[in-house]
Amino acid sequence: MFSGIQEILVLVIIILGILFLPRILNRGQEKQGSKDKPVVVLSGRMRLAIAASVLWPALIAAFLQPWNQDLYPYLYLGPGPVAVCWLFFWVLTGFRKR
Repeated sequence: MFSGIQEILVLVIIILGILFLPRILNRGQEKQGSKDKPVVVLSGRMRLAIAASVLWPALIAAFLQPWNQDLYPYLYLGPGPVAVCWLFFWVLTGFRKR
């Protein structure tokens, strides 16, 4: 019954670990090193896109409840459009850099 919720929570924990674990581990080294600029600076649009990428599948999961019903409509309406949008962004960024 709760396997769908647990799978989603495990994915969220893995993603948060990937994003925040390097920052936590590098705090001591940051004080010792020089005052360099951060490697990646996220613009407001990029932050909005990341937030929407997290919120959209979560809202669709709350609405469709894939753990009670079929999983395929959730995959088509939740993470599917997010993946397509990020792939489109990736391709456009590649053309702009040339």
